Amino acid sequence: MAKFKDYIPAGVIPAAILAFDEEFEIDASETRRHLSFLAATDGISAVTVNGHSSEIHACSFDEQRNILDVAMDEIGDNLPLINGVYSDGSHEAGKIAKMAEFGGASALLCFPPHSMGMGGISHRPEMAMAHFKTIADATDLPLIVFQYGDELAYSLDTLVALTEEVPSIKAVKDWSPPQAHARHIKTLQSLDRPVNVLSTNSAWMMSSLVMGAKGLLSGAGSVIADMQVALFRAIQDDDLATARAVAAHMWHATESFYADPFGDMHNRMKEALVHLGRQERAVVRPPLVKLPDAEIARIGDAMVAAGLSAEGFELREAAE
Repeated sequence: MAKFKDYIPAGVIPAAILAFDEEFEIDASETRRHLSFLAATDGISAVTVNGHSSEIHACSFDEQRNILDVAMDEIGDNLPLINGVYSDGSHEAGKIAKMAEFGGASALLCFPPHSMGMGGISHRPEMAMAHFKTIADATDLPLIVFQYGDELAYSLDTLVALTEEVPSIKAVKDWSPPQAHARHIKTLQSLDRPVNVLSTNSAWMMSSLVMGAKGLLSGAGSVIADMQVALFRAIQDDDLATARAVAAHMWHATESFYADPFGDMHNRMKEALVHLGRQERAVVRPPLVKLPDAEIARIGDAMVAAGLSAEGFELREAAE
């Protein structure tokens, strides 16, 4: 069961990568090393596992359970763990939710099922309601709605209805474009039962946090969690000068992570971790494939420009 009772998702929450060996099997030792590094980052509030950044699309149910077990054993006594719920079927999502609660997770990050695409989310919002009620019926853990920025995005009316009908929804991880993002922050955080908005707009994080998000949940945190903490603290302190300085450094990292094709973002983060000496290898499971040597070199250059090293982030007088 969850060690951190009544956990409310807020603050800086990195989403961990998952290490594989050359045979595409989970490398538990390197995964533990990564989790331990993240957990030692001063200022983070939780760690997410079994999310996009850990290539959840390519992991079986048993592997997901094993990943959570490893994370609980390595860092679960020190920080809340958020477990991803990634499934196109609601009953399978409920099964994952039960597993995560039994395994000690403190909250669940609920991905939108692709089965609700092709107009389902926009024209049949009752599908979203059925999905979240199925998950909520399976667990008492707090839920985080993953709000996409594409055809799988819930309307604001649907988000509000979900929070009204499913009281275990405590936060929204928001990947929406700027105007919608601002609207979500203003509306959801002002409800009678406020729901925290956690930004995942890592490519424009400073702007997002200035809008008033209560925190961030980001795969980029697998590499730049300390930088994200510095930015979040500066915004909270109304220290614009420091926030702008940190954001100028962060730009180099996020520009390298979120280049085209966008789907290689976590692939690039793994290469960044190898460059920084925080991981031995950057193996991804197919259909993801190894990046070209030229791009790997550019990622290394970006880490230097960002002020990142094996130990972490160092704020310089001015970003290059």
